[in-house]
This record gives sequence, C-alpha cells and structure tokens, in this order.
Amino acid sequence: MDWFQTIAAVGSGVIVGFTLGLVGGGGSILAVPLLLYVVGIPDPHQAIGTSALAVAVNAFANLVPHARALHVRWRPALNFAAAGLVGAFVGSSIGKVVDGRRLLILFALLMLVIAVLMLRGRKADTSAAGAVRQEHPWRLKGIGLGVGTLAGFYGIGGGFLVVPGLILGTGMPTIAAIGSSLVAVGAFGMMTAANYAISGLVEWPIALLFIAGGIAGGWIGAHLAKLLSAQRQTLTRVLGCMLVVVAAYMLYRSLT
Repeated sequence: MDWFQTIAAVGSGVIVGFTLGLVGGGGSILAVPLLLYVVGIPDPHQAIGTSALAVAVNAFANLVPHARALHVRWRPALNFAAAGLVGAFVGSSIGKVVDGRRLLILFALLMLVIAVLMLRGRKADTSAAGAVRQEHPWRLKGIGLGVGTLAGFYGIGGGFLVVPGLILGTGMPTIAAIGSSLVAVGAFGMMTAANYAISGLVEWPIALLFIAGGIAGGWIGAHLAKLLSAQRQTLTRVLGCMLVVVAAYMLYRSLT
C-alpha cells in the first residue's frame, strides 16, 4: 500500500463516518464506490467485505455521542437488530455469489423509492426526549428481519432502511431513529463482514485506515445531527436528498 492509497483510505473513512454520524446510515453505500474508485480495490466483493467491517466499527463508535445525547431507544433498537441478524447472515451468503455491480444497481433503485417516501415526509416530533410511542413489537421485528436480509444481501449496513423502519415500527422521532439505527447498522455490518472474511474478501489494512478516518468524521456528523434536530423535518429532508444523490452516483458509476 503506497502513501496515496493510505491517504485515500483515511479520507474516504472521514466521509463515510461523517455520513453515518449525521444521518445514521449511507456509509456503506458511499464506502463501496470510494473503495473501488478512490482507494483502488479492484474486486467489488472485496470492497463490499472491507466496507462492511469499517462501517460496522464506525457505527458503534458513532453510537457513543448519540447515546450520551439520549438519542438512542435501546429496547426497540436491540429488538430490531436481533431480528435482522439472521437475515443479514442469509442475505450476505447469497450476495457473495452475485455480481457486485448488479447489487449496487438494484439497491440504488430501491434507495430512490425510499427517498421519495422520506421527502414526502410526515409530521413527527423531532425532540430527543420522551418515550417511544405507537410501538408494534412484531411489526418492528418483521421489518428488522427484512432489512437485515437486504443489508446482508447488498453488503451494506442498511442505515437508510433502518431509520424509516424504526419510525414505522415505533413512531419514534427522527433524531431518535437516527441514533438507534446505529445499533442495527453495526450489527448487520459485523455479520456481513464476518461472512465475507470467511471467504477472504476483507482487506484488513485498508479497513483499519478506513475505520480511523471514520471515527473522526463520525463525531463531527453526530454533533451536527444534534444541532439539526431542533429544526422540524430537516433531518428527514437531509436523509431523502442524500438518498437521491448517492443513488444517482451509484447508477452512473455502475452503468458506465
């Protein structure tokens, strides 16, 4: 690994960590193209395995400031993550044998659908205080299982799916869903990374550099998310807009 690749890995990690800290997801969607086209990993599946490990560790690191700010609803977060772990294992096992670019194209189309739903929005309390309202345990577990399967299949943490999934299953505020989503993002990423590592599809030195940059970027993103939580619907719009941008970039790179 030369000095350029080292700098590229750390810088890419900063970008990914900032995204995770700000909106609770999207890190792995950004990580895969960064690893392929900036850092220079030639194999899409190696990029997916490496990004899954880095995003998982960064998600757990970014969980700390959100937990201190009381943005994490632990019970629904853990129930969601536990239900999705089985799905993440099954999905990642299937994903390893499917062409990586096809996975990215399909997920980019899925992100566009979710982006439309998030940008249309719904009225919600964005305060961090208060108990979870309208919680539906079986709905929450069912959504977690489905999101975990998709996260494993596409080799991502699944934060962009976890946030709306938590809101749908519990009615929690957006800022709480962002903080809570990091529990599931970390769990799904770890399961996916372990499955890929068994097949030798993780570049460990690059992953460590990626993680180092991601921790720094994540703390900045988490602080900014706290500031934005005071503005009604801002985080939801940021989430939806980022979905559109990332999906368009993925489609462009995959199709060209």
